[in-house]
Amino acid sequence: MEYNETLNLPKTDFPMRAKLPQREPEVLAMWEREDIYQKVQEQSQGKPKFILHDGPPYANGNIHLGHTLNKVLKDMVVKYRSMAGYDAPYVPGWDTHGLPIEQQAIKNLGLDRDKTSIVEFRNECTEYALKFVEIQKEQFKRLGIRGDWDRPYITLAPEFEAAQIGVFGEMAKKGFIYKGLKPVYWCADCQTALAEAEIDYQDKKSPSIFVKFAVKDGLDVLPEDNTFVVIWTTTPWTIPANLAIAVQPQFEYVLLETPQGKLLVAKELSQQVMEQCGIEDYSVVGNFQGSDLERIVCRHPLFERDSLVILGDHVTLEQGTGCVHTAPGHGLEDYEVGKAYNLQILSPIDDNGRFTDEVGQFSGLKYDEGNKAVTEALDQAGALLNLSFIKHQYPHCWRCKHPVIFRATEQWFASIDGFRQNALDEIDQVQWIPAWGKDRIHNMVAERGDWCISRQRTWGVPIPIFYCDKCNKEIINDETINHVQDLFREHGSNIWFAKEANELVPEGLKCDKCGHGEFHKETDIMDVWFDSGSSHAAVLEQRPELAWPADLYLEGSDQHRGWFNSSLSTAVATRGKAPYKAVLTHGFLVDEKGRKMSKSLGNGIDPMEVSDKMGADILRLWVSSADYKRDVAASPNIMKQMTEAYRKIRNTSRFIISNLYDFDPSKDMVSDDKLSELDRWALMRLNKLVAKVTNAYETYEFHVVYHAVHNFCVVDMSSFYLDIIKDRLYCSEPDSDMRRAIQTTIYKIIDTLVRLLAPVLAFTSEEIWQHLPKEEDLFSVQLAAWPQVEEKYFDVQLEEKWAKIISIREEVAKVLEKARQQKVIGHSLNAQVNLYAGGKLYEFLEPLRDRLSEIFIVSDVRLLQLDKAPADAVTSQEVPDLTIQAGQAPGEKCERCWQFSDYVGQDPDHTTVCKRCATVVKNL
Repeated sequence: MEYNETLNLPKTDFPMRAKLPQREPEVLAMWEREDIYQKVQEQSQGKPKFILHDGPPYANGNIHLGHTLNKVLKDMVVKYRSMAGYDAPYVPGWDTHGLPIEQQAIKNLGLDRDKTSIVEFRNECTEYALKFVEIQKEQFKRLGIRGDWDRPYITLAPEFEAAQIGVFGEMAKKGFIYKGLKPVYWCADCQTALAEAEIDYQDKKSPSIFVKFAVKDGLDVLPEDNTFVVIWTTTPWTIPANLAIAVQPQFEYVLLETPQGKLLVAKELSQQVMEQCGIEDYSVVGNFQGSDLERIVCRHPLFERDSLVILGDHVTLEQGTGCVHTAPGHGLEDYEVGKAYNLQILSPIDDNGRFTDEVGQFSGLKYDEGNKAVTEALDQAGALLNLSFIKHQYPHCWRCKHPVIFRATEQWFASIDGFRQNALDEIDQVQWIPAWGKDRIHNMVAERGDWCISRQRTWGVPIPIFYCDKCNKEIINDETINHVQDLFREHGSNIWFAKEANELVPEGLKCDKCGHGEFHKETDIMDVWFDSGSSHAAVLEQRPELAWPADLYLEGSDQHRGWFNSSLSTAVATRGKAPYKAVLTHGFLVDEKGRKMSKSLGNGIDPMEVSDKMGADILRLWVSSADYKRDVAASPNIMKQMTEAYRKIRNTSRFIISNLYDFDPSKDMVSDDKLSELDRWALMRLNKLVAKVTNAYETYEFHVVYHAVHNFCVVDMSSFYLDIIKDRLYCSEPDSDMRRAIQTTIYKIIDTLVRLLAPVLAFTSEEIWQHLPKEEDLFSVQLAAWPQVEEKYFDVQLEEKWAKIISIREEVAKVLEKARQQKVIGHSLNAQVNLYAGGKLYEFLEPLRDRLSEIFIVSDVRLLQLDKAPADAVTSQEVPDLTIQAGQAPGEKCERCWQFSDYVGQDPDHTTVCKRCATVVKNL
């Protein structure tokens, strides 16, 4: 080892500059070479399990900063748990079916879906998805994420698909799966049904129209001459499908005499409606209870068709007229109330969102074109009272971003009512982090309609149902499900599309209704949320190293309606229990101005670019610093701030390691009785840090970890303890008890600190570990045990004593800084400090007299009575009975320790050093 001759410092191998972009790949290569995941798992055998089940990202592009936030949070949990004594395997997964990948395959591969065979198209989708599985896998590994990357779960894998078919079959056997004609969200651009989880609400400008329906049969309640029921809607295109008008039985309604005829509206809304319709001259000519109006018959304004007045509890007074246009084929509430009155489920819109021939003059128009055409037709018919436009929140497809419609089609559904209460009960048994997540998912499940699980697309797991060619009865039972499972497990789900139904059914299958033996198959695929929602069965129950239920699911807060919800539904429906014990959710990403990150704003951050320029550990530190319970801010400026925080942590570690170059913990460690008070204080602060950080990891408060560690490095260590001990470290005899005591202390500090940092700073902690003298022969810090709190170092009196010393030191530092500004002194070692103390403060400081110069880092301190303080001394405003004076220390500067001393020049052999340094140099 080479030494700095002046200060006896080694030239450490631990570099000052991180150079993370260059060094991190080297660490990754070491982990790969040594198979770090397998080594951790081998070491963890037999320990209690902790299972974090990975929510699968879509394999349809490079990872983004949201992936980074999510995966690093998971990695911190898993690494902490494995170090803390758990068997914590992490099996990453990917969602590889569904519309996002189908669309990207069409776009990027230039496929014509209509001219490509289904099997060929699905093979292209498979290839595309697996390509991005590999790309994302390498990107996640670059972030330092530890996992079973050689054996991830992938939803297109045959074994996964087979397990998913089993979940579907079990739900069908219990009666939770049915086929029905009812309105669902429909995306005309994607030409498929959507579930609630696939809907985003965005602002949309829509027409707002008031329409009058002429009364045809008033049932002796309403007059029929020039009398109308007034409705309001923002979807004029649904008027052709109108079959009824709903009123609230409990509301009061009024009949108003107007120039437009006698108009019926809810009493409470009457003035507002008249104003919106521009009608100033009106008077009340009749009052009615809503229940009195049931089954009054109106005429449809555009077709020779009746529109029945019906009662509905869904009618409110929030907006409109209190008389609700009802089209059972285009709204769920309309559908439900329509069923009660045996109304037809009329939905004259095709898969492309165009009117069918059922509506004559509008046939062939897109539904959005129908808004204008229908409004004009109503105006020509004299039925339009008012047209205006409003901006409101409207459902959009979460993939193509186009507005969706409600459209009645035959779909497969999972009956939520069949297991709703069980699901609500299970929600109460789960730990929700943050706690508000419980109410959010509870309300979603309580209010959720039946789950539409069928999709009219190609790329996904087919719904495994056969139909009898003769009577069209659905065939699904244990025999067919088990047979399809076996086929999928051996060949994958492509076999469903490659072969005819009669080649897929079990041998000898007969229709249990008519006995026929010829069949055709369902062509719809399952909702991708059913895919990922089955992962608890396809992964947790299939992998021997895992366990069901998971200890933790961890995803973004949007998954309350997505993966958390679908997983809960499939698990409760088939197993009666939630698939998770705890659920943690994090917020979304915003820039430092609070704006959502988007391509249009240009405020996104590429995590791979940050890794290449700054290092992945900067991203990991950023994740740990954020309070993920709310939206998380990221920007180039924030990342720069993270580099500054990282530098301070690194420099603290580097200083400690550089002063352990000649320290062998197996030989040089000293016992506690040889530690100074200051050393014991440092170890007390360290153990308080261990307690705080451990609790923070346990409770998933990672920002507490960041702030506690950063504060410890900056305040407790760099600004205080390490600052004070430099003199003894550099200038004492190498083997002196005093120096070995300090080395023992800082060794314990860095050995503990590197373990606390390992879940966060994956690369830097590994680098520290490789340069650290160790008692354990472990090639990676990830194999090290979590530090335990040593309560023997907790000492309340010691803590209070040094808190008081620190407050005095801070007051001295203020005076020294003022003297430096006035050029009375340069470096603090140039100074002599006179402390004038009174009463108990003098008594407190007197035993410390000989150590005060070391604590204040000055050449000399004189402790004097307060009444001797000169007029120009500075009286402390923070510490009572304390006055301070600072000036140039007498004597000459020691070339070795830089302290001023009268002894310099007196030793004939060492004329440039002080007495202490002369003695040390003679003994070297």
